Amino acid sequence: MATVTEAPPLAPAPEKKPPRKRGRWTPYLLLLPGLAWLLVFFALPMVYQASTSVQTGSLEQGYEVTWHFATYWDALTEYYPQFLRSVLYAGSATVLCLLLGYPLAYLIAFRAGRWRNLIMILVIAPFFTSFLIRTLAWKTILADGGPVVGALNSLHVLDVTSWLGMTAGDRVLATPLAVVCGLTYNFLPFMILPLYTSLERIDGRLHEAANDLYAKPSTTFRKVTFPLSMPGVVSGTLLTFIPAAGDYVNADLLGSTDTRMIGNVIQSQFLRILDYPTAAALSFILMFAILIMVTLYIRKSGTEELV
Repeated sequence: MATVTEAPPLAPAPEKKPPRKRGRWTPYLLLLPGLAWLLVFFALPMVYQASTSVQTGSLEQGYEVTWHFATYWDALTEYYPQFLRSVLYAGSATVLCLLLGYPLAYLIAFRAGRWRNLIMILVIAPFFTSFLIRTLAWKTILADGGPVVGALNSLHVLDVTSWLGMTAGDRVLATPLAVVCGLTYNFLPFMILPLYTSLERIDGRLHEAANDLYAKPSTTFRKVTFPLSMPGVVSGTLLTFIPAAGDYVNADLLGSTDTRMIGNVIQSQFLRILDYPTAAALSFILMFAILIMVTLYIRKSGTEELV
């Protein structure tokens, strides 16, 4: 009878080492240039301006940090009319940009067809011209003897705007209306582009479904199109309001001493009066005020994911 021999025990399998994570530092290395840029050109200047806002002294004797926080209160109490005027002008320009930009963005997204690229070029074309030149052109457009003012006079529009305090008599230049018109024109592309991007993403089948359910065009717009375009509306209003609130070129070239915005005050404090602590304090007050308004606006509009 044959004997059965036992097989020798198998050698244990070599322990597998976990795969080496290659390139785990690559994303962080790619972020370094951007972080360095923000540190040098944003964070450090902010820290320097914050220290400047709590300094005391003069240009001849020099400034030193004395933690004089009363500069903020003094600046706010003295220049609060310019703050309110900036919010009013920027808000008016933002509303006008939305009223003018939404129909154009809707046309480009849904009705332009083969003319879409041409219209988009026309929207972007003003960016190829200097901001200063575009604003100076409005001095010619709104000149007292020009066709625009003549047409507004013949239609009695200036009577209404004068009653509202936006113009003075038969003049448009050096009035709040001229400043708002300049802000609206210069920042209108910042409203159209986000609106177009948001509208273009809407699935056309949703409109077809609304038509199949016998919805009127106005109902389709109110229930489908506008709610789905809210991210573009919020982005466009922010991109318009924030730079418009701090602008000083339009108020300087198209307005008068009675239409000065807070940007004009900051520019004057930095470059003419040379009161650096007050100018820095005004800059921080403007920044914090805009930050609070933007946060409340985003939460109210229900688009917290944009934050």
